[in-house]
Amino acid sequence: MKFQIKITSFKTLDQVKDYWSTADYIQLLDLFGFPDAESSEGDSLRELLMMAITDYEPNEAAAIVLTYKLSEDLSKGQIEQISNDMLLDKIAEEYPEISLHATLFHVNQLLYKAFNGKFPNIKASQFECTLTPLDKTGKVEMTKEGMLKLLDKGLSDSNLIKRLFGDKMTGNAPFPEAESILWDMQTTDGTNFKVLTSEYWLSQDDLIADEFEGEYEEREEEEED
Repeated sequence: MKFQIKITSFKTLDQVKDYWSTADYIQLLDLFGFPDAESSEGDSLRELLMMAITDYEPNEAAAIVLTYKLSEDLSKGQIEQISNDMLLDKIAEEYPEISLHATLFHVNQLLYKAFNGKFPNIKASQFECTLTPLDKTGKVEMTKEGMLKLLDKGLSDSNLIKRLFGDKMTGNAPFPEAESILWDMQTTDGTNFKVLTSEYWLSQDDLIADEFEGEYEEREEEEED
């Protein structure tokens, strides 16, 4: 099925608003030795956490936040290693398990803000696009995999996704990595989409056109599900 894709906006972000919830702030404050945070004003919780975090050494603070977010995915030894490595390297871009990149980004940027740049600054990309089917008789419920395949014609050949997954960006090969490459994808009408990913995967410079055609066919196994 062919679509006309129009990129309507593109932003580079160093943090994602509202990722951390009030409950997150309260629980993290407790872990950082501020046990009565629930009695504080909601708007002040983030600032309280920023101050509480800086009472610790950067790697110690990193280990606490990583344990809070990723203790089910990483061992204690892995968390200790990452908490030291992320002071020097962009772990949210380099870690082998790309399914963890999004969470590592949010952890990194919380620490980056708290410690005034002692951690590397990592960027996210957020773009909005409109998908218009050129075949009016067909209907596709868009997935992250479908979105990436539709973007193929609008991306430079030097784009990292195309270089690493070129065979999956074109054709009908399964592309499970798409679920981790695109961190979030939202739509209210099935036509206008807001997509969040890492600048590592997709930067504004990777876009060679604001409007282009793309093609995506759902695989048979998807249709049977």
